Amino acid sequence: MVLGGGLAAAVGVALAQQAPNYPITPAQRATAVQVAQSGVPISELAKNAPDEYTVRRGDTLWDIAGKFLRSPWRWPQLWGMNMAAIHNPHLIYPGQHLYLERQGGRAWLRTARSTDGAAPTETIRVSPRNRVEMLAADPLPTLKPHLIEPFLTEPLVVDDDTFQRAPRIVATSGERRVLLSKGDRAYARGPADAPVLMAPGLPTQFRVFRAAKPLVDPVSGEVLGYEGQYVGQAELVRGESASDEDVEVSYDPPRTPAAGSRNPEPGTEADNEVKTLPVPATLDIVKTKEEIRAGDRILPEPPREFRSYVPHAPDVPVNARVVSVYGDAVRYAGQNQVVVINKGLRDGIESGHVLALQSTGRQMLDKTQKERGELIKLPDERNGLAMVFRPFDRVSYALVMQIDDPVQVGDKLINPK
Repeated sequence: MVLGGGLAAAVGVALAQQAPNYPITPAQRATAVQVAQSGVPISELAKNAPDEYTVRRGDTLWDIAGKFLRSPWRWPQLWGMNMAAIHNPHLIYPGQHLYLERQGGRAWLRTARSTDGAAPTETIRVSPRNRVEMLAADPLPTLKPHLIEPFLTEPLVVDDDTFQRAPRIVATSGERRVLLSKGDRAYARGPADAPVLMAPGLPTQFRVFRAAKPLVDPVSGEVLGYEGQYVGQAELVRGESASDEDVEVSYDPPRTPAAGSRNPEPGTEADNEVKTLPVPATLDIVKTKEEIRAGDRILPEPPREFRSYVPHAPDVPVNARVVSVYGDAVRYAGQNQVVVINKGLRDGIESGHVLALQSTGRQMLDKTQKERGELIKLPDERNGLAMVFRPFDRVSYALVMQIDDPVQVGDKLINPK
């Protein structure tokens, strides 16, 4: 609810205390303070920026920034335009009213309409009245969660050795059963020096991956890592062990005797061996994206962590390329699809970085010449925006936010202007 007077402030404080502690960088805060004092140039406003807007359910912070500013990733500007009323840029709720005021070539965003036409200050004056209306309890998300939530656990980028040493599913619960789905049972074994065990402190929740594909840099040809294909999740029921009774193993046909030795008759003691056999770990399949089969690998479920998706431009120069489009047999990416780029944490890329997509200009013959045409390359053109949401060491996953033409492998990503 929105209430007048001090009660409104108390409600706002309570909501802020319940909300996650989203980080605000010193640079963002400094920019916001500056803008709060002087506003933003009108030239930086969106072409059809509304004079007022009421926040609605289903809105995102990216959407609202885009309504008022030409560059939605310029988050501190949107916040700074209204620092007096919105102390935390991440705490904007459905039902709030936003007013855009223009004066002297500058603009400010406020939660109360100015009555005297004066430039906004950090003190917001309201008439003594009470208003009551329904507000949602949760602040707006930066992005629509369903667009990226699956990719926070699905993609896995590791080196080849890590994947090859991961425990593998060796059998299903029935002799004739080949494919597994939710509710089925599977059996897995780890390498000899790292078996799958159940003990305090050891993982019991696992993700299941299929054979990893190499992520190849389209410029250098270097393998940047291996992307495992996520197929499901499993829960450990019993760890690996050894059979608690001796097992008689028969050989058929009989083993070839050493030179000069007597060839024993089949079925005699010389044809059998008594030994203890390893027993694989037992897992229950709790979730599947695709049917699971023998040979798939399991890796511990990582702890769920909070990730902040505050859109902002990189502080370092970026010249990246699209390595792949996420998904089987997908060549092109459209809006709200995910691409892998050839820059990561070691290159200064971080979650929330907004990059400008560029379509690579095609090569063609100049047929306007009378003689044989000369080979030319058309210039690269701005094609949209993408935002990094999951960086690894040498590659990152980015969501295509805006797009004109489909994105493909080899397209460039640079700093936005």
